[in-house]
Amino acid sequence: MALQSRKKVRVGDLLMEKGLIDEDQLMQALAEQKKTGKKIGRAITDLGFVAEDQLLQALADYFNYPFIDLARFKLIPDLIQRLPETQARRFRCVILGEENSGLLVGMADPTDLMTIDDLQRILKKPVLPAFVREQELLSVLDSSYRRQEQMASIAGELEGELQSSDFDISELALSSDSNEAPVVRLLQSLFEDAVQIKASDIHIEPEESQLRIRLRVDGELQEQVVKERRVASALVSRLKIMSGLDISEKRLPQDGRFNIRVLNKNIDVRLSTMPVQFGESVVMRLLDQSAGMLSMESLGMPAALQKRFDYLIHRPHGLILVTGPTGSGKTTTLYAALTSLNKPEKKIITAEDPIEYRLPRINQVQVNPKVGLEFSTVLRAALRQDPDIVLVGEMRDHETAEIGLRAAMTGHMVLSTLHTNDAASAAARLMDMGVDNYLVASSLRAVVAQRLIKRLCQHCQQPHEVKSQEKVWLENLEVGSSAARFTEGRGCHQCHNTGYQGRIGIYELLEVTPEMLSSLRRQDNQGFADAAANSPGFRSLSLSALDYARDGITSLDEVFRVSATLDD
Repeated sequence: MALQSRKKVRVGDLLMEKGLIDEDQLMQALAEQKKTGKKIGRAITDLGFVAEDQLLQALADYFNYPFIDLARFKLIPDLIQRLPETQARRFRCVILGEENSGLLVGMADPTDLMTIDDLQRILKKPVLPAFVREQELLSVLDSSYRRQEQMASIAGELEGELQSSDFDISELALSSDSNEAPVVRLLQSLFEDAVQIKASDIHIEPEESQLRIRLRVDGELQEQVVKERRVASALVSRLKIMSGLDISEKRLPQDGRFNIRVLNKNIDVRLSTMPVQFGESVVMRLLDQSAGMLSMESLGMPAALQKRFDYLIHRPHGLILVTGPTGSGKTTTLYAALTSLNKPEKKIITAEDPIEYRLPRINQVQVNPKVGLEFSTVLRAALRQDPDIVLVGEMRDHETAEIGLRAAMTGHMVLSTLHTNDAASAAARLMDMGVDNYLVASSLRAVVAQRLIKRLCQHCQQPHEVKSQEKVWLENLEVGSSAARFTEGRGCHQCHNTGYQGRIGIYELLEVTPEMLSSLRRQDNQGFADAAANSPGFRSLSLSALDYARDGITSLDEVFRVSATLDD
């Protein structure tokens, strides 16, 4: 029966009729309503008499409207955007689907006839109401609109200010000390959006007729376009001021950093500018200093591998390498290792470029090639500072690698990173740098190779039907694996319709064995690789990813992606 043809429902009477509450509970709820001004349904659920789902289901049955679980509902972004953000938030509703008879709209209160009339006037289509949980609805609105209307409005305001201003754009940015200045509010809105969706980087890219803003979330970029192109110069100038950079220099790249507080989080921002065709491109790396350092336990390493890694880093000397491409989480792993090693009785010195997280009790040195402070220079000086443990941000050249290996051979624990595809390639890469094979054989203790893979969204997981081509591939990877059950993400508002939410590390740990040492001394790279593949307990990155897929943590697509990068 249509809602409009019914009399207004008395929620309390309906719940009593269904036996969900008694008269005494209704009286208490009415008293609560009178005291707080809440709607009677909210008062009943807040007092714990009826669960929210029970209330909504009772109302949905009465009105013959659907009760939709938004956490498991596939949202269509373009459809949602047909209702402007201000109206969606004012009426607390979201467009869920389009049918011949009208638009399916999830509402916090589908019993509100006036709201339905307003929506039908705005959308120019009949509205088919559906009951949804209010908290989920608010979460959908936050993730779907993501301050885009707010940012567009501020950008328009700033554009108008730029057009009417007699001052230079950089002067306008410089004088905008007030928190009410449009350029400040635009940046604030941008940072709040980035922190809310846990973006790792913000890209600001000016083009001929528009400004492109992209946020990297779980390794992939999400895009928003601002039509007011002129605001780019004011944004860049403001960011340069915050970073202490030269705002008049627009021909050369510049690097800086600053700290801001966003949504009760302390965010350290590393900024890089680069001159491009229509202005300056800016990329900002966001580091959440208030999140606290990762512990070894929270890295996501399998228990057996973590136990071995923890044992190896607590050895008195030797070189331990963490390898992988840029953005694979190497630095995070090393910081977790340092946190575990950071004790009053240990002297730890690091050479980093840049220093990403500030750690107490650890002497952290920022590499600065402009003044000749290279990794090798810092490492040589560090060894005269009586360290127990030395971290070198990256083995970039022959000199750094040789000093690091000699330090490991003479009683220091040395931790570093290397850019190789897998663990077995690390020794060969060191020798390619020109390091003597006997040094590598005497010092290298272990190599951890890693990647980051996307976690499946826990809210929209569903079984994945393994295709025949996938079965062949799985059997080649590991015999018997094609019989396992796998899952995939359907996509929902919780994961921005990607099917994934967050990332987790996969690891392979290679401990150097006598057979490998023998191959190193003979400079037999193939023999080293064969000995590595056959070493006890060794499990490759592809198989580690497959283990996660079997456990429902990731998808087969992610396993295939990792394996493809390793084959390359």
